[in-house]
Amino acid sequence: MSKMASKLLLIITYLSFSILFCVSVSTTSHHSHPPTTTNYKPNLLVLPVHKDPTTGLPWAHVHKRTPMTLVPLLLDLNGNHMWINCQTHYASRTYQAPSCHSTQCSTATTTLMSTNPITKQIVVSELAQDVLAINAAANNGPRLGPTVSDPQFLFSCAPASLVQKGLPNNVEGVVGLGHGPISLPNQLASHFGLQRQFTLCLSRNPTSTGAVLFGDPQKLFGYTNKKFDLSRDLLYTPLTVSPQGEYYMEISSIRINGRSVFPVTPSSSPSGMLGATLISTTAPYMVLHHTIFETFRQVFVKQFPMQGQVNAVAPFGLCYDSKRINNAKPPSVDMVVKVEKSRREVSWSISGDNLMVQARPGVTCLGVVNGGTSPRAAIAIGTRQLEEKVVVFDLVKSRVGLSSSLCSRGRSCSDLFGFANKS
Repeated sequence: MSKMASKLLLIITYLSFSILFCVSVSTTSHHSHPPTTTNYKPNLLVLPVHKDPTTGLPWAHVHKRTPMTLVPLLLDLNGNHMWINCQTHYASRTYQAPSCHSTQCSTATTTLMSTNPITKQIVVSELAQDVLAINAAANNGPRLGPTVSDPQFLFSCAPASLVQKGLPNNVEGVVGLGHGPISLPNQLASHFGLQRQFTLCLSRNPTSTGAVLFGDPQKLFGYTNKKFDLSRDLLYTPLTVSPQGEYYMEISSIRINGRSVFPVTPSSSPSGMLGATLISTTAPYMVLHHTIFETFRQVFVKQFPMQGQVNAVAPFGLCYDSKRINNAKPPSVDMVVKVEKSRREVSWSISGDNLMVQARPGVTCLGVVNGGTSPRAAIAIGTRQLEEKVVVFDLVKSRVGLSSSLCSRGRSCSDLFGFANKS
């Protein structure tokens, strides 16, 4: 039997099993009182985001269950749903396994293959339903407003084995922000009537807080205008959503100090999309197809002090003695993209701390990784390159908005979108 036939047989067997399994008895309480505000219609919802100091990956506390519990989950920009380890310490009076005759089950059945985005392990998981609560944004700046809830939020229950490798030590699952039918953005938009867009701002400092904002952030951007006009700082380029719900933008070339690394060619784009660039929060650093990486490395070396090079530290391919490059300014890397509804091309710059990484004491490395000859995409923008930048995913207009580094303006995700206190 071929591998494809085996996979099809596995999926058919799983779907048949899940139809029988979904009629399991729920454990709903008749007297659950989550700490939420009723009769309040939010315009913008806020999920504070933290950086794991060991992996460099973003994670967030999600309010779930009855009684309400903070559940730490890895942030997966391209994950198609939320999955949680229910095998260990999951207790809730409002947990349900929806009937497969329900709309929820028919919508989500085909998405219940939960994936660890770091190890790529995939397991069959059970469709589940429980309370999810989240803060609205206050109307007077970056402060947390009332807490609102979705009592029938859909997710999947995965076995404990799925969180045992690759993920930050504290997390209990993954929250998917991809364009799947039961991803977090789509469920929040449907339940609260929000505009279908979300905004990402990741803090570089593990002791500071960034955020994901669900809904139209323009009113909040208005608050930031007191400091600088963030809305005008955004560069919008077309956003493509893959059949798997992953987010791509198109990059026509990469330039280092104005010198072209390459124009993207079909041979360097294994996804079949010319210049297809995946935007990822589960890749700590930018990942390039082998042929692109080698050219990138060669051009970069010519623009930076060669005498400071030292043996590379995995997973990086180019490293320097930190002291010998201390006074050297790293080359500017420009990702050339097309402006929305125009043939005009502009550059989205990556420089400074978004480009260089302290791999270990005394060693600084180029924060770009060789993805080999069969990467997920020809180019993947990693978490490091997204830090301290505002990225708006506008699913209504199929575009992504990219800001320059907030640090260049003397700002950070933490002071603009920290949401540390209640209003």
